[in-house]
Amino acid sequence: MPPFAETILVVFTLIAIGYGAAAFRVLKPETGDGLSDFVFTIAVPLLLFRTIATATFDHGAPWALWVTYFTAIFVTWSSAHVAIRSGFGRDARSGVVAGVTAGFSNLVLLGIPFMSGVYGEAGLAILSQIVSIHLPVMMAASIILFEWALKRDGAGAASKSVVTLVTGFFRQLISNPLIIGIVAGLVARLSGLEIPAIADRVIATLAGVAGPLALFAMGVSLWGYGIRGQVRQALALVSLKLLLMPAVALGMALLLGLPELQAKVAVAAASLPAGVNSWLIASRLGTGQRLASTSMTIGTALAAVSTGLWLLIAETLL
Repeated sequence: MPPFAETILVVFTLIAIGYGAAAFRVLKPETGDGLSDFVFTIAVPLLLFRTIATATFDHGAPWALWVTYFTAIFVTWSSAHVAIRSGFGRDARSGVVAGVTAGFSNLVLLGIPFMSGVYGEAGLAILSQIVSIHLPVMMAASIILFEWALKRDGAGAASKSVVTLVTGFFRQLISNPLIIGIVAGLVARLSGLEIPAIADRVIATLAGVAGPLALFAMGVSLWGYGIRGQVRQALALVSLKLLLMPAVALGMALLLGLPELQAKVAVAAASLPAGVNSWLIASRLGTGQRLASTSMTIGTALAAVSTGLWLLIAETLL
């Protein structure tokens, strides 16, 4: 058994336990929401803060890492958009939902505990470099394409001015707990000040539960979303997410000569399924909610196998 196989089993078992707890009504529905709120607003931001403030980054500026990962996003997002528009005759807004669903890996709830378990603190530090710009870039792309889709579908009257878009984007950005954690970590790192011992222990204790709680909360959430139809379209998007995106990431990593660990983290991150962000964006667009929900649920189940295969391929080629 490859060394990462145990981590994969643990990660997806925790998700399954959360799913089962919701399915068999062991927990009240609102409990899952409370766990997710704790993970997103406290545990994960503190984990990102501590990682960025204290981790050792041995590979210099992560430009090649970012080019590798975002090239994979661009290719996969574009392919998904074309597939849904041309292959299934959906409108532009559904195309945006498809792009987000195929290109937006679940780097927080699933990615952080997964990468920490497989590649340790060094892998988590590299992932934090992706997460630091992943959320702002994907938020900006979603907002811009949202407005484009409204106009393309004949809903231009509902579109917003550039000033409203920009101010709304920055308002969402600066109030996002994950961004706050990242920025605070950068400030602490650049200042050169050490985190006081007691404060560091408190932060480490809260951050330490981020991984297992995130996975459990993800399982609870998946029960709430579930498979809502449009399975053929969802399978097309899941295929792009779990097969095309990591393949492009692997190709770019080899082409750019990424250091081994950076390359493995990029491929692993690209191989992860979509998270709840795809459904949230679909809800905002007012279309594609069933497609996003079904894709997220099926993709998470299949990723238990496909992610392991991509890790094995990365171990062999990198």
